[in-house]
Amino acid sequence: MARPRKPLLSRDRIVAAALALIDAEGLAALSTRRLAAELGVSGPSLYNHFATKEAILDAAADTVIGNVDVSMFGDGRHDWRAALLEWARSYRAALTAHPNIVPFLAVGPGLRPAGLRMADAVFGGMVEAGWPPAQATRIGALMRYFVTGSALGTFAGGFVGDPAAYDPADYPHLGQAHRLADHREQVDAAAFETGLRALVDGLALQFR
Repeated sequence: MARPRKPLLSRDRIVAAALALIDAEGLAALSTRRLAAELGVSGPSLYNHFATKEAILDAAADTVIGNVDVSMFGDGRHDWRAALLEWARSYRAALTAHPNIVPFLAVGPGLRPAGLRMADAVFGGMVEAGWPPAQATRIGALMRYFVTGSALGTFAGGFVGDPAAYDPADYPHLGQAHRLADHREQVDAAAFETGLRALVDGLALQFR
């Protein structure tokens, strides 16, 4: 038989197209009608793989979280501090690669498998290191708040590149603020690293 002109529809293909659409145009752009058009199929054919649009969104979100490395928890080579640092960096990298889906991810893992595996790894790693379960839960929540918050937007990108926008008469300490936008990635990454190390150092004091 001749090969079909279009690749057969699959869950992976649907998820990849949904994530690409969200990356390009944001969460509001995702609809089953638009997704079907992007895939060149009829809308009802999507329901052979996903019951609802929300199920597609869940799968797209879980694909992003599936890129987060959690192997450092319980590997015998990292103490809890090193594990938190490496995990948080991997977590942020996964989210900043797909910033438009971060608001959806910020609500928690629900029943998404990769999200639950990440929560299980972090909680288990903290408890095995000696943290009480209640505090281990709080640490996982704290780190999620910090990482997702850092990926929701850019501080440096919120400034314009026009030096005249920051009149010294009004803003005497913002004479160099116009330079921030040109160094957005560097400033935001350094700010994340500063905050991350402060959090882990503070937790180390509590642990003692």
